[in-house]
Amino acid sequence: MNRTWAIIAGMTLVTLIPRIVPLLTLPGMKMPRAVERWFGNIAPAILAALLLPELLLDRAIPSSPTLSASNPYLLASLPAFLVAWKTKNLFAAVMAGILALAAIRAVMS
Repeated sequence: MNRTWAIIAGMTLVTLIPRIVPLLTLPGMKMPRAVERWFGNIAPAILAALLLPELLLDRAIPSSPTLSASNPYLLASLPAFLVAWKTKNLFAAVMAGILALAAIRAVMS
């Protein structure tokens, strides 16, 4: 049992150190504008990397992309993307996607 707790403590440290060190050191530093812009693009890049496989891959054949009107998730992402682009509001974009998917499912069934 002691070995398990040692492993958990080690994993906790390995996870927390990369998060705590920047919090302690970066607030007092002035970063170049290019670095700030680069950091600003990390969240959208991660979101795109998480969402694109879900939107483009067929659930029946996971290795084949589905770029057709029969893919309700891809269709629902279009109004969500437009709302996000125009409003820059995450809540509005999520609601647009949910409503679009509900409407598409209602029409398709």
